[in-house]
Amino acid sequence: MCSGIEVEFKARDIISIKDFSRGDINFVFKTAKSMEPLAGKGSNMLRGKILATLFYEASTRTRLSFESAMHRLGGSTIGFAEAEIASVRKGENLADTIRTVENYADVIALRHPLEGAARLAAEFAKVPIINAGSGAEEHPTQALLDLYTIKKEKGKIDGLKIAFVGDLRFGRTVHSLAYALSLYDVELYLVSPESLRMRREVLQTIKEKINVTERANLEKIVSLVDVLYVTRIQKERFPDAAEYAKVKGSYKIDLATLGEAKKDLIVLHPLPRLDEIATEVDGTPYARYFQQVWNGIVVRMALLALICGAAR
Repeated sequence: MCSGIEVEFKARDIISIKDFSRGDINFVFKTAKSMEPLAGKGSNMLRGKILATLFYEASTRTRLSFESAMHRLGGSTIGFAEAEIASVRKGENLADTIRTVENYADVIALRHPLEGAARLAAEFAKVPIINAGSGAEEHPTQALLDLYTIKKEKGKIDGLKIAFVGDLRFGRTVHSLAYALSLYDVELYLVSPESLRMRREVLQTIKEKINVTERANLEKIVSLVDVLYVTRIQKERFPDAAEYAKVKGSYKIDLATLGEAKKDLIVLHPLPRLDEIATEVDGTPYARYFQQVWNGIVVRMALLALICGAAR
């Protein structure tokens, strides 16, 4: 690759998918593909490098995916999985935590409940910061693995009709993925309860680039789309339990729902799921959400290798 792209990724912060061009995404995909054989056999590409995972919110997939990616490249990891066991409990602010941990690690993956936390951390850090989820704002590495899954399963992204279903207001994964998809020639359907419609700032940005249709009813959409991206309704994001109760269980994808779907439809989910996708769907050709998990490893391997300057 040309040195311009190489320089752009080495020591680069990954804060928002909006910071990526379509060329950047393609470069990550090409690197991720080269990581697939290494994910199985291992590599010493990042031997001696340390990743710090600072997770102020609960996480299974994202944290373990980053740690697995780092270990498969020969690196090591440190960090914490909940703020209560860190110095945060003693009242330490985020800036001080970052300025301390940067002495221990070569790159930091940060998940935080507050929007803007990752960008704030990047202002203080001397090492690269990867946004592993900032409140209800964004989750850029999830968007990259989602796009990688779509490209791998469908053979393309341009020309597809894609539906988001569920919590589009608080779902940071759909915010990042919507921004990313606006770089492609796609049609996007947004299906949600009225109170959980896509955030206005996201909608305004993507509508300037792609065709977007908002609906509350799922049935008429299923037969039209190539990709069904389902999200859980996030109880933890609701300040009022009564409001959550009103929208809980709004949508459920089961075999009956998929009765009119295209034969090559793929169903994606960032996980964890509750009851929004029935387990009976798991064994069908539609289900691709566990493949997403594996793809997350190779995409994060690619990002870590690029950021650390080990991949060209």
